[in-house]
Amino acid sequence: MSYNKKAIVIGAGIVGLSAARALALKGFKVTVIERSERSTGASIRNFGMVWPIGQPEGELYSRAIRSKQIWKEIGDKTNFWYEESGSLHLAYEQDEWQVLKELYEIFIRNGRPVKLLTPETILNYYHGVNKTGLLGGLLSETEIIVDPREAIAAIPAFLEEQLGVEFIWGKAVTYTASNKIWLDNETMFADVICICSGSDFENLYPDKFTSLEITKCKLQMLRFVNESNAPRIGIALCGGLSLIHYNSFKVAPSLSKLFNRYSDEMKEYIQWGIHVMVSQNGLGELTVGDSHEYGLTFDPFDKTHINELIFNYLQKFVVTEHWKPIQTWHGIYPKMTNGDSGLFLETDPGVYIINGMGGAGMTLSFGFAEEMINKL
Repeated sequence: MSYNKKAIVIGAGIVGLSAARALALKGFKVTVIERSERSTGASIRNFGMVWPIGQPEGELYSRAIRSKQIWKEIGDKTNFWYEESGSLHLAYEQDEWQVLKELYEIFIRNGRPVKLLTPETILNYYHGVNKTGLLGGLLSETEIIVDPREAIAAIPAFLEEQLGVEFIWGKAVTYTASNKIWLDNETMFADVICICSGSDFENLYPDKFTSLEITKCKLQMLRFVNESNAPRIGIALCGGLSLIHYNSFKVAPSLSKLFNRYSDEMKEYIQWGIHVMVSQNGLGELTVGDSHEYGLTFDPFDKTHINELIFNYLQKFVVTEHWKPIQTWHGIYPKMTNGDSGLFLETDPGVYIINGMGGAGMTLSFGFAEEMINKL
């Protein structure tokens, strides 16, 4: 294949991989540069949930659905594990159930594939749900789960083999300007340069980072195995706290009342931005989280108290009797503070920052990068 244009992508997380794919499909000869020997950032430190249910109607929901299609296309060609699990939001209090019923009516009118499920149906079809106090749930059919550690490691090989993308690992870009970068003592030239290095882009553009309406978020997560050899859960599970986390749920008229109750009764959960969900990977391991701390500098040590709060709330809607913790970790990602769902910014002619997915990188990056690259 012959190329008329060259592109450099800085960062091999999900945003960088998405940009590399989109650029290659536009006819660019793409080189991805990652300062580590493999991707180790927020792109592998998440649930692996591709989550259209959390996106509001319109552009973002369509972007999430497009990203899901791309995930499936790559997964089918690369053979990394994914599961079209759907998601299930569970209600254990009347105000949670009221919000779910309102969302069902709104989502159905908008054509989303959702169902209201009775406790009996939930307990018959999905293993491990806590039956005590269960009032019902909202099922969405649009979500898929990947194992981010497996998938993010597999996609570079796919891009190399299928689209001719070149990867340079273990080298840091120290400076960028129009049409060129400095890589150690080497200068490289390209028609387009895309900076997709997560919150680390402040190292290349500290003044630009400071001037933007952007911050960082630290999350804490846990992983478990079920030692009872129980059947798979069969779906991504969410507790009521997730209803106040995603923008798509703000359309429910009763959501403000639910938020006020949580604020009165669960102050620490609100303080640390905790909502609790469970995904299960192909090995049967269960990923649980998470919390949200915002700022520019974080304590490098995880807070045991936050993990305890997460696990305590988990037991409200999941039976965890035989669960054994095997890992805890934290991740840090950039988030726009002005409500934008992503950042696409030309800093110099031909140099673009693609960033700021705000914790929805797995859900939005493929679609967002495709849209942004098509604007070039």
